[in-house]
Amino acid sequence: MVNITVTPEAAERIRKRMAGRNLSLKLKYETDGCGCVVSGVTVLELVDGTELDPDEMLVETNEMPVIIEKTKLIFLDKELKIDYSESSQTFRLVSPGQILNGRMGLQEK
Repeated sequence: MVNITVTPEAAERIRKRMAGRNLSLKLKYETDGCGCVVSGVTVLELVDGTELDPDEMLVETNEMPVIIEKTKLIFLDKELKIDYSESSQTFRLVSPGQILNGRMGLQEK
């Protein structure tokens, strides 16, 4: 299982983008255009509604639930933190041992 913490700064930015709409936060391991499945990058997406696909699971965090694809858990560390950098105006996904993505955008799908 994965444990995700969302910093207050990141949560504030995400909620502003949601703007009261029925959107959910998804942490996705994107492989399109990367050449192969092990060369993917993590991205944040705002997706419509809260209905999960069979390959997805909902992870409760300290701030908001996050949708993750079950088959992509192998590419993620067990402890993750979603943070927001004011200086770069981007999100960061970090674990105790590494930075998984230091400049993540927040896309709407």
